[in-house]
Amino acid sequence: MRFADRVAIISGAASGIGLLTSQRLAEEGARVVLTDVDEEAVTEAAGRIAETGADSIGVRVDVRCYNEIEAAVALGVERFGSIDILLNSAGGNSRRVFGCSEPFHELDIEIIDWGLDVNLKGAVYFCHAVLGHMIEQERGVVINMGSVSGVEGCYSPDYGAAKCAVIGLTKSIAMIGAPHGVRSCCVSPGPVLTRPEMANMKTPLGRAAETEEIVNFILYLCSDDAAFITGSNHLIDGGRTLGGFR
Repeated sequence: MRFADRVAIISGAASGIGLLTSQRLAEEGARVVLTDVDEEAVTEAAGRIAETGADSIGVRVDVRCYNEIEAAVALGVERFGSIDILLNSAGGNSRRVFGCSEPFHELDIEIIDWGLDVNLKGAVYFCHAVLGHMIEQERGVVINMGSVSGVEGCYSPDYGAAKCAVIGLTKSIAMIGAPHGVRSCCVSPGPVLTRPEMANMKTPLGRAAETEEIVNFILYLCSDDAAFITGSNHLIDGGRTLGGFR
């Protein structure tokens, strides 16, 4: 029970890495606040966790809306007493989300705005909302989800730019938090089998990652076993960013 008496808040918690991390944190003793823009899905997910005997609540949050983030954080503190872990998992490639096939320079600017807002501003907003609580309690861990696209680039520049900027956000929060016992790390996966089509992305190891492999590392970074790790970006990409790989 590595996370007994810890409270975690997770964005993008209704599916994928966010959902599995929420479930695993709860299994290991954490009280969890699941947030997602899909109210029905996040409420159902939190309910399933609560059925196991863990403390869990689901809150609809659009990460583009700071007041919704602030309210969710306040609810977590009111209900459970603290915020000890933040996982910024909400995000997505705007071209995929909106089914766009046209090149970047022909995209509607609203789609680009969505990509920047969800993938970057949402993480900035959540960090802003939780950092004061973590500093006051002299303890906390922030995990930001980056992407291999933030390191190697991609054909959706808003996504690549946002994920690259998340690395800078991580380092900045680590600098601010270090004197107060608050750590910040970025996890940048390559292809992950949260969607079947990710299996088609090539890596030197010849496969995409299982979601569990990413979540296992996130849990390690959240735990006291990683107490001396902060400000770093961790690639879990099967070697995709190795020089010379095609």
